[in-house]
Amino acid sequence: MNSWEFLGSTQIPNDPEVLSLYRRGDEFSIRVRDHQLMDSAIHGSEDALAELACERIRSRSSPRILIGGLGMGFTAAAALRNLDTTGQVVVAELVPGIVEWNCGPLADLAGRPLDDPRVTVRVLDVAEILRSEKNAYDAILLDVDNGPDGLTRDGNNWLYAQIGIETARVALRPAGVLAVWSAAPSHPFARRLCHAGFTVEENVVRARGSQGGRPHIIWLAQRGG
Repeated sequence: MNSWEFLGSTQIPNDPEVLSLYRRGDEFSIRVRDHQLMDSAIHGSEDALAELACERIRSRSSPRILIGGLGMGFTAAAALRNLDTTGQVVVAELVPGIVEWNCGPLADLAGRPLDDPRVTVRVLDVAEILRSEKNAYDAILLDVDNGPDGLTRDGNNWLYAQIGIETARVALRPAGVLAVWSAAPSHPFARRLCHAGFTVEENVVRARGSQGGRPHIIWLAQRGG
């Protein structure tokens, strides 16, 4: 088997952590402190995050979706596949280098979703969008860090705290859906969703989709209305 080739690194803004990009043949990996954050061969649960959320809003006219975390583009690509031509996808990505990689060496992995005219990329913390926009989205998809039990950045904890959940609820339109990806279950987080007034469904999905792999969690939290 080929060894991993280091392609480059990028700094997380206002944070000491560095993300590194590796390639082995056609496979790519993004890591922090030698811990793998994402791998291009393992994206079934990222696809499911968008598929499950889009199913909940399928009947809506001109749906608007916010995705927190670009990753390797698989969630954005899955959302586009499940939206019609009137849908809009806003992708918030904190790290400029991640966006650059998705326009460069990672672009073809998910079929170049950033080239789709329905997509707008905003290079900033998704929390800034949540704080500034109200009643703006039919679905908000969060795939930030490792989920509620963060790995790379303490600042991400705000998203999964009670204040972050309630802020996301305000940013949703009536009956909108907050979909959250996590590497592992978190009963305290599920309780916080319920406390914020969401109707909550917990889904276990596989990292490699139909091919199996490690179980991941996707919460679908629906706002009333």
